[in-house]
Amino acid sequence: MRQTQDQIDAARVALSEPEVRQNVLGTLAAASLAACAAVLLAGVMILGPGVAIDDAPPVASTF
Repeated sequence: MRQTQDQIDAARVALSEPEVRQNVLGTLAAASLAACAAVLLAGVMILGPGVAIDDAPPVASTF
């Protein structure tokens, strides 16, 4: 019976409210990383693997 009570107490500790941390820089870094990944993924979806950007032919200059 004591083992069951220990498990219930451990579950209550695990389900308790987490401690709120005031780490603004970490949150900002994670948000900027997610934003960069979203922009890069959108670029990959628009410029898929079949798209090729051809350069203009060189122009002969006359001086």
